[in-house]
Amino acid sequence: MTIAAVRTHRLSAPLHTPFVTALRRTTTVDTLVVEVVDADGRSGFGEAPQVWQVTGASIAGAEACVQDVIAPALTGRDADDLQARCAEVRRAVAGNESAKAAVDVALHDLAARRLGVPLVRLLGGTALRVPTDVTLAAGDAVDLAAAAKRRRGEGFSVLKLKVGTDARGDLERVHAVRAAVGPDVRIRLDANQGWTAREAVRVIRGIEDAGLDVELVEQPVHRRDLDGLAWVSDRVDLPILADESVFDVRDLVEVIRRRAADMVNVKLAKCGGLQAARTLLDLAAAHGMGTIVGSMMESPVGVGAAASLVAAYGTSAVSDLDAAWWLAWSPVRGGIRYDGADVLLPDAPGLGISDLSEAKVQQQG
Repeated sequence: MTIAAVRTHRLSAPLHTPFVTALRRTTTVDTLVVEVVDADGRSGFGEAPQVWQVTGASIAGAEACVQDVIAPALTGRDADDLQARCAEVRRAVAGNESAKAAVDVALHDLAARRLGVPLVRLLGGTALRVPTDVTLAAGDAVDLAAAAKRRRGEGFSVLKLKVGTDARGDLERVHAVRAAVGPDVRIRLDANQGWTAREAVRVIRGIEDAGLDVELVEQPVHRRDLDGLAWVSDRVDLPILADESVFDVRDLVEVIRRRAADMVNVKLAKCGGLQAARTLLDLAAAHGMGTIVGSMMESPVGVGAAASLVAAYGTSAVSDLDAAWWLAWSPVRGGIRYDGADVLLPDAPGLGISDLSEAKVQQQG
């Protein structure tokens, strides 16, 4: 069965709460959804989120990449030859990992739909419920404590606290959140590259000395500062999780070689899709590194693919799949839902996406 068309859809949807990190502040999810259509009219969907400060990918750039380069390479080709099609996507263009991830996921979604099975089944798993953490957007200690109480009341037991905006006040923020939620909630920190190496060691040692029971610290220093990342990892006891420092296999190999981190956060939009993500998870596990799967600010399309990967492959710690939870309303019909701290995968073919909503502002292809 041939691929008849590759279409792109620009989506934008509001968040119910501003999302603030050391890198950016946003009140919307702005993203490109790619649709791969077979000759029978079945569609598979994938997503390329616009996150300038992390991937550098834009909606316009991803759309041009898909329409001008990848779509011509796929149109008329056999949709059932999944491995070959994904390999063609990887070879079609250098970089542009978000665009390639969107097409890779759309091809997987279409393959699962053609077989009549959920995407998790295609990936080799059966679970339809995956736990997630929830992020506490960066703010002052009072606001963070209040947000932590609300999230705890909504059923979340793993809180990801955004820090890195002000190293001098970060220890106070962690103290406030721990006091607000008590000892039974796991707290992890994400500095989003916001600290220097010395600041990171000072804050993390303060947390350790205070017995605040933090689970891990994500990306404490600039993503290119692997020497600094290794320096921090060597001087603290808390596990260090590499995120922005690892996009692809070569990045992970270098982190492993330098012993720069204890764990890695694998994201589809960073690495180029499900096939690349599985390689990263296998490589990390083979070298004794912990793993989670994360997401950018994405719709249920991208989060559904990431959650399906976790359901099939597993990770060593609770993954970071709350992005679509932040949406005030969904820009797609169908797909994942949230039940407290769990992502519920639909028991439907592929990602279970039936259509895109009125959030679609432009279609091409």
